[in-house]
Amino acid sequence: MSVLIPIGLAVVVGVFTYVTSASQTKRTLAAQSSPLRNPALEAHFARLANALDLKRLHVNVYEIDPINGLAAPDGQIYITRGFLKKFLSGEVNAAEISSVIAHELGHVALGHTKRRMIDFSGQNAVRTALAVTLNRFIPFIGPWIANLAVNMIAAGMSRNDEFEADAYATALMIKAGLGAAPQKSLFAKLDKLTGNGGAMPAWFLSHPKTADRIKAIEANEKRWTGPKS
Repeated sequence: MSVLIPIGLAVVVGVFTYVTSASQTKRTLAAQSSPLRNPALEAHFARLANALDLKRLHVNVYEIDPINGLAAPDGQIYITRGFLKKFLSGEVNAAEISSVIAHELGHVALGHTKRRMIDFSGQNAVRTALAVTLNRFIPFIGPWIANLAVNMIAAGMSRNDEFEADAYATALMIKAGLGAAPQKSLFAKLDKLTGNGGAMPAWFLSHPKTADRIKAIEANEKRWTGPKS
């Protein structure tokens, strides 16, 4: 019973923290974003929309410099100003940007953005239970080990979400007639564009290694389109 109380509190705090964070994120995105208006990109997005039987895809530009795409908790899709600059400078092309949008649509369609609230709350509960238990046997170090273990579990779950969203994007890009090549070519240059060297051990990363993502995309491409002649 003494362990259940802090676990229950951890769940409540986790839910409250996530809901508050999601609300703050929505307000920030609304204040710092605007609809994307670019004919070349919109023509490509229209192909994605047609593949999904939608009239139009609404994509917004988030006014920050880091290169990223994101799906908000309410399902809105964003690319950052930094990413758009790379397109305007010719460093990435419209099909590659479309693969980013397809990936974020995958997060929405697969329920990743909504599931994160449950995951966040569960992680808090597990972290608290482990910390309380381990602290009895390994004082002071126990909570640190618990935090490390939960972070590794969370990173693993996030990597799995990324692989699933990649697979969704591959299927959508193929259906839209854009193919998987833009998705692979973007990943091939992404580390250089973002300045991420990937020196951190793989089990701590929230995103899979680039080479692993390309390998998975190629496997799905071969399965869904057949071997290249």
